[in-house]
Amino acid sequence: MIMSIVDLYESSKHRNNVAHFSAIVNLATVDGDLNEDEQKLVNRFARKLDITEEEYQEILKNSKKYPVVPHINTDDRLERLLDLFKIIYSDHIIDDAERKLILKYAIQLGFSQEKAEEIILKTTKIFSGRIDLDQYKSILKIL
Repeated sequence: MIMSIVDLYESSKHRNNVAHFSAIVNLATVDGDLNEDEQKLVNRFARKLDITEEEYQEILKNSKKYPVVPHINTDDRLERLLDLFKIIYSDHIIDDAERKLILKYAIQLGFSQEKAEEIILKTTKIFSGRIDLDQYKSILKIL
């Protein structure tokens, strides 16, 4: 059976989604079982990423089984990180284990160590609400 280019693309895209979902589950469970907010987010991402019930159950059993797929496009990398920050901050805090895990994930996505640390620091400030007016305006690109 010969696969078309579209089939190959869809297959590759789905593998990326499975790997991303696995990383989300890994982050969500880093501090133990899923809390109610984490469970809602995990379920939402499963739907958003077209994860089958079978894949969902397999990933819950062993989220480390699926490797992270690096992205060439910076916007795709940032979107993946933003998804993970939403999971992390579902309980309104980021602990050391979560910070280490998201740093590792950012590097696996293709960011340098230095760039990953910078993005995580800035994103943590945003999610924790610890930004000043100048930083806020900069984010919004308002002078």
